[in-house]
Amino acid sequence: MSRPLRGFSVNEVLSMWDDIEVDGGEFDTESSFSEGSDDEENIPPTSSAAASASEPKGDHQPHQPLKRARRATLSPVEWKTEKDVDMAPPALRFRPLRTPGVQVDTTVRHTPANLFRLFFSPAVVRELCNYTNTYAAVNAAGKSYAWVDVDVQEFYLFLGLLQHTAIMKLPSVEDYWSRNPVLGVTFAASVMTRARFQSLLWNIHLSDLEGDQQNDLQKGTLDHNRLFRVQPLLDHMRVACKSSYHPRRELAVDERMVATKAKTGFTQYIKNKPTRWGIKLFVMADSSNGYTVDFSVYVGKTFDSSEKGLSYDAVMDLVQPAFLGTGYHVYVDNFYTSPTLFTDLSNLKMGACGTYRKGRKGCPPSQGVMTRKTPRGTMRWLRQDPMVFVKWMDTREVSVCSTIHAAHAGDTVRRKVKSRDGRYSTMEIPCPIPVVQYNKYMGGVDRSDQLIQYYSAHRRVSRSYRTLFLHFFDIASTNAYILHLELAQASQQKPLSHKAFLLQLAGELCEVEPSGVPVHRQTTHLPVGCAEEVGNRSNKATAGRRRCQHCSAKGIRNCTPWKCQACDVPLCLQLDRNCFAEWHA
Repeated sequence: MSRPLRGFSVNEVLSMWDDIEVDGGEFDTESSFSEGSDDEENIPPTSSAAASASEPKGDHQPHQPLKRARRATLSPVEWKTEKDVDMAPPALRFRPLRTPGVQVDTTVRHTPANLFRLFFSPAVVRELCNYTNTYAAVNAAGKSYAWVDVDVQEFYLFLGLLQHTAIMKLPSVEDYWSRNPVLGVTFAASVMTRARFQSLLWNIHLSDLEGDQQNDLQKGTLDHNRLFRVQPLLDHMRVACKSSYHPRRELAVDERMVATKAKTGFTQYIKNKPTRWGIKLFVMADSSNGYTVDFSVYVGKTFDSSEKGLSYDAVMDLVQPAFLGTGYHVYVDNFYTSPTLFTDLSNLKMGACGTYRKGRKGCPPSQGVMTRKTPRGTMRWLRQDPMVFVKWMDTREVSVCSTIHAAHAGDTVRRKVKSRDGRYSTMEIPCPIPVVQYNKYMGGVDRSDQLIQYYSAHRRVSRSYRTLFLHFFDIASTNAYILHLELAQASQQKPLSHKAFLLQLAGELCEVEPSGVPVHRQTTHLPVGCAEEVGNRSNKATAGRRRCQHCSAKGIRNCTPWKCQACDVPLCLQLDRNCFAEWHA
């Protein structure tokens, strides 16, 4: 038989307590001997009977009862209610470096093309032509089309047709040159041939070709630039946006997605955005009109990122007091809001306001401040200079931080509330002033996105940097329209609608008169032979005969040795059948 286990005496147990180091003479029994822990299994079981039987009857001192250690608890943060008065911080003095508004001569009439050329100036277009011609000399070799160098005038025609395709949406590029009477499009063919337009779209390049090759050799190093192929135009667009307009006091910073699924290495996926796949841009816009003041392209983690995080770096890169001045109010969403950012902006004499996420580092704990059963309109606030944190219950809990406003100022909002009998009624509920101002001024970037999406030149292209080129074109045309609105308001004239402005812009870039007739007609529409060489002189009148496209559209089969040099389309050219003239009518 196995030997029975011996119990421990009281003295033995006391000596065991003395050997254990406990702060302040207390022992946390919950943390040391938790349920199911290994330490609990190593202590032999003991009973009160065995302990009393083995206890010596000497004159030992009775021990004090063991004390349970108290758990360390955080002191609750004292959130205040709407009954408590909050004082707004001292108002920042608004001192912009330039007069807010359009930075052009307001006494001169500016056409849509003139405003557009503020962003795509002749000098910039000339540089793009040089880059494109150098690239096409290599890329177009061996292709089915013959490349002819592009100049500044023709490049503006190309941009005008891009604007035309942005206004009139058709399934494919070829449809803009279709002879189908159902489509009824003849404008593009009067400006440029389809082959020429496509060759420009396929070969447009934005950087130096030799620099591209050197940059590709530096992949994986600190010197590699992922945006090298778009960097020259990107730098110019940022400078042009800032030089043509100075924003008013309220600014909004948010991200924008340029749709693409290309494998660029920095293509992003954001599930709660309308455009989930694309290239992400950080945009700063004027909240009063949606003008894109500045932007940057996110290329992923870089070696020069700061320890304060991506959201901090994005805002500080756009909000530059050296360009703006001081006293501006910056509105951001919960991706950017942090006490560190708001404190640093306050040190730059910039105000900030935005929603924040629960658990964001530096934000006060708010567990239990509000529940789902909290009445609608309830607010709690806490001031930690220079910031005030406000929590407000609407249909759900809203958390806002601000360095500009007081917690509340008696503002109310209208909400529809459902009663017990199922009827809806409108009621006024109190609303914190930071929430009111945030809803009023945070939509600057959204307004800019809305204007761009109305008439966007975006389309699927073969290179990601050409996707960004099309987006820069959209920024230029949209900003030009906003400048037109500002100039019309300053001169107290009725502005053009968005569609009318872009139609006039496309016509001016394509050098089209108001009647719709191109000022400079194409001179390359000449009849030439279909055959490049004639081997036998006896059949030189019929060499290279092809089916006439104009006759084929009528269901007639006729062959001809002539074609249009510009259109590359075989057409009959006879005394009794001049399809060449009818085709180009």
